[in-house]
Amino acid sequence: MRAYIIRRLLLLIPTLLIVTIIVFCAVRFIPGNVIEMMAAQSGEAEDLEATIQTIKHNLGLDVPIYTQYARWLGGVLKGDLGRSLWTQQSIGSELLTRLPISIELGLLAIVIGLLIALPVGIFSAIRQDSAGDYIGRSVAIFCISVPSFWLATLVVVYPSILFGWTPRLPVIPFTRDPLGNLQQFVIPAVLLGMVMSGTTMRMTRTMMLEVLRQDYIRTAWAKGLKEQVVIYRHALKNALIPVVTIIGLQLPILVGGAVIIETIFGLPGIGRYFVDALFQRDYPIISAINLVVAAFVMFCNLVVDIAYAYLDPRVHYS
Repeated sequence: MRAYIIRRLLLLIPTLLIVTIIVFCAVRFIPGNVIEMMAAQSGEAEDLEATIQTIKHNLGLDVPIYTQYARWLGGVLKGDLGRSLWTQQSIGSELLTRLPISIELGLLAIVIGLLIALPVGIFSAIRQDSAGDYIGRSVAIFCISVPSFWLATLVVVYPSILFGWTPRLPVIPFTRDPLGNLQQFVIPAVLLGMVMSGTTMRMTRTMMLEVLRQDYIRTAWAKGLKEQVVIYRHALKNALIPVVTIIGLQLPILVGGAVIIETIFGLPGIGRYFVDALFQRDYPIISAINLVVAAFVMFCNLVVDIAYAYLDPRVHYS
């Protein structure tokens, strides 16, 4: 197991390198040029070309793209993610400020999603084709089908019209007012978690039905074991292996946040920071966020693979 983990961690290096190269080059093909945007805002229309060349030189964009990448990568290796082209603020410090907001939203959403998905999925499986099963399957299909941004828009717009309620701004730190902070995050987290729970719910039901038909489960029933013992000790652990994969695919929300949810509710997290950078063509911010999210996604994949060995003793990494 140790050798496998070390090998996977070493494989992260070339993978991250390829990801950063692709993103660093791809963002330059986004329609619109940050230099022209800055020159237009400067108001110096008399000598526009000279203004453009000055801005390029000041931002270090007057050199070939491979030189720009080498400079950026050198800074990353030293722990410096660069500075914003517009504000010249440190991207690393900005990410440290915004990261807790996205992590809190993601954690609450995943916990709420699992609290909805696992009980409903298990109940639907052990009470197959009952009224509760049909209701659970309908809830799962609803959660999969309804987009989170539509629900979030309804939650923000209609209460403000009918009751005069709007989301509280700015964000209240958890350390200052835990209750106020949770009140601020619970609605977007519930919306996001509900939408995320649909796929997990369906997968949990499908895998539980498959496991419950296995011979060893029938043997456990024949021995007279209680239903709770058969379901939770014998069936659930084996049924969770594919479910863990689904959960692992949802974990990047902890870093990336829900871009649209953060924007609608005015939460200054990583997702909203990324959207603002895209609109402003702030290349260093886009590259830095993609690097952080890509590293977290690959780390989550490693954790999921290790979880397989815990859930299924037949899985060995040698």
